[in-house]
Amino acid sequence: MERYEIVKKELITPNTYLMDIYAPRVAKKTLAGQFIILRATEDGERIPLTSADVDREKGLVTIIFQMVGYSTKVLGELEVGDCLHDFVGPLGKPSEIDGLKKVICIGGGVGTAVVYPAVKQLYENGAHVDVIVGARSKDYIILEDEITQNSTNLFITTDDGSYGRKGFVTDQLKDLLDKSNDYDEIIAIGPMIMMKFVCKLTENYNVRTMVSLNPLMVDGTGMCGCCRVTVGGEIKYACIDGPDFNGHEVDFDELMKRQTTYVEEEKEHEHRCGGIYHD
Repeated sequence: MERYEIVKKELITPNTYLMDIYAPRVAKKTLAGQFIILRATEDGERIPLTSADVDREKGLVTIIFQMVGYSTKVLGELEVGDCLHDFVGPLGKPSEIDGLKKVICIGGGVGTAVVYPAVKQLYENGAHVDVIVGARSKDYIILEDEITQNSTNLFITTDDGSYGRKGFVTDQLKDLLDKSNDYDEIIAIGPMIMMKFVCKLTENYNVRTMVSLNPLMVDGTGMCGCCRVTVGGEIKYACIDGPDFNGHEVDFDELMKRQTTYVEEEKEHEHRCGGIYHD
């Protein structure tokens, strides 16, 4: 049985951890945009997480996650040398970024970890990559050094103005598009509400905008139907048809409503387990 050992653990923002997991077979095949599903313990819940980076030579997959519920709390309590019970992947379709020459990549909160592999690959391919990273404050900015080294320009926005530009990622995005509307594509990954408003803005500029969706998910193979989303008026499954979709076709209002379906049950489950639920 393969051991999915934690070889690195780092607290990178309040309640947010970076872990390097030894999983050589997963690392060998994972591409930008794909995700894994892990279980921290034998009786743990399945947790879907997009790979933040891979080191094929060392056989490592980097994951970044927030401790926002019982299962991620259990994951966050593991230490270097501990092993995950399951680590399955890569799942989903890789991001379609070959051939893109000029792109804006937007990361909101921990969504920055999800967009980073595309940023890195685009930059290695020789593309012009402008990156906008947004967070509530300076304390919640992640991967700044890594993105600086793998992008053409990095713009940072914070809600409270404690770092970079005060405001939202859409403020910086509008400035870039007003200055030069010759981008091949926008890639936006972060909270649902952020992606929704990025897409509403880019519709006015007629720029293709891709988003990565993370709806409720169980098996990750298309069998449970839990991760269904409406895209272009059709039902799609984020785990096998995505997770990347054309944001101008996504029904964000329906998706955000579905994301709250089991909030009360999650609170009750965590209460029974002795944890603290974080909204």
